[in-house]
Amino acid sequence: MARSQAPPGFLTVGRTARIVGVSPSTLRLWENVGLISPIRSAGRYRLYSRELLEVLKRIKYLRDVKQLNVPGIKASLGSDGHGPRRARAKEATSTANHLGDKLRTLRVRSGLGVNEAARKAQISPGFLSAIERARANASVATLQRLSAAFGTTVMDLFEQPRRPNRLVRPTTRRVLQTTTGVRMEMLCTGTTMLQCMLFRVAAGAGSDGAYSHQGEEFIHMLEGSLELWLDEIECHTLEAGDSFWFESTLGHRWYNRGRSDAVLLWINTPPTF
Repeated sequence: MARSQAPPGFLTVGRTARIVGVSPSTLRLWENVGLISPIRSAGRYRLYSRELLEVLKRIKYLRDVKQLNVPGIKASLGSDGHGPRRARAKEATSTANHLGDKLRTLRVRSGLGVNEAARKAQISPGFLSAIERARANASVATLQRLSAAFGTTVMDLFEQPRRPNRLVRPTTRRVLQTTTGVRMEMLCTGTTMLQCMLFRVAAGAGSDGAYSHQGEEFIHMLEGSLELWLDEIECHTLEAGDSFWFESTLGHRWYNRGRSDAVLLWINTPPTF
């Protein structure tokens, strides 16, 4: 009986799902990818406020009518708000332009048309075209799948130095910043057996989907926390000071549920990301 009750002003997951017109599992999925963040009761049951109910209706509209994916929905929800998101609008546009140009160059270099490239990356041709024209945002998962479709890696999206250096100082690191709140900094250049990066994942940001590739991965958490899913079976919450490794062939997605940035050292071997 406790599951069907909620305190005044809040709705249970079942009632919320019926009002919005989706399944409870869809609500959990939207939570996992960072679109919503319901509160928890003392018994750890999800509770939805009336304000969150309006957000859910907006998400459903953007998904069903506008046919937007998760990054597109996040961008649209952000454009409806105020504050820091608008302050970062100019930077986000610059980032989207850079990634769009780079992805178009890699696609053309690989000899793929938009339709074939989109099919290999498991996205729609329209979405790929919008990304290349900086009219849609690409998540980390989308960038990885596109890079794989082009026969390269995400590393090729960085502005690579002309000559590799053994010593990389903080002021000379190459940086790739996504518009979805993930910042990746290259900690080494010229390596042939590993990739070493510093990830900074903003609160509420993540990979926005699962991806996989060859190799093994090692993570050491420096600050904050990160939720990591492997093949949608294993779920691990990494906290500051934790170390973790896994096979890159496992589908992996990740998300920062905390209120502050997650900062982590992320190493791939061989360099297949």
